[in-house]
Amino acid sequence: MKKVSRIFLITLITLCLSLGTPYAGLKVKEYSGFLSDYSQLKPGPKGGVAQVYVKEGVNFKQYNKIMLDQVVFYFKQDAENQAIDPDEMKELADKYNRAVIDVLGDAYPLVSEPAPDVMRVRVAITDLQLPIRTLNVVTSVVPAGIAIGLVKKGLTGKSAGVGEISMEFELLDSQTNKRIAAGVDRRAGAKVDSFTKFGSAEEAFKFWAGRLKTRLDEFHAAK
Repeated sequence: MKKVSRIFLITLITLCLSLGTPYAGLKVKEYSGFLSDYSQLKPGPKGGVAQVYVKEGVNFKQYNKIMLDQVVFYFKQDAENQAIDPDEMKELADKYNRAVIDVLGDAYPLVSEPAPDVMRVRVAITDLQLPIRTLNVVTSVVPAGIAIGLVKKGLTGKSAGVGEISMEFELLDSQTNKRIAAGVDRRAGAKVDSFTKFGSAEEAFKFWAGRLKTRLDEFHAAK
């Protein structure tokens, strides 16, 4: 179990450092203020996370449990639709938590107290833009709406009526609260299998969680 947990931790770190963005050329232009220090961030690898920091000399193998902070959401300042019911915000947070929990399973326990083998994970979903409700209803019924969205995406890099999303994350030693890694990434909205009231936010949760699971499965298959 400990060996599996260590593999999972390495997978988590690798994921954070190599998250792929499906749209090339997207760059982080503004920060939310969620992270206390952005000066340590450096450009990430090609095809990976936009900006990243990893503390030198950290023995990541010592961590085999996670203390997960409640996810924080920041709306994009100029977002056309910033109206959301408190119950819906809770539902959105629950969807994020569920995506993480589904991936972690029993292999990498979530805990609530600091310990030498516990890593604290902080995540913020930033630049949140919810789909415009009326437009989303129309495009989910009228096939022509999909074509319009695809044309608009070709010009702007994102589909009409579909949100975009960014993520800021920080990994801390749970006992000292010292930063051991951090990063910022961005993902443009995309119309995929279905239309939902949470648009690309929900899809991004699945994307990040799915990438993590894929990496973990690859590690397991190699053993």
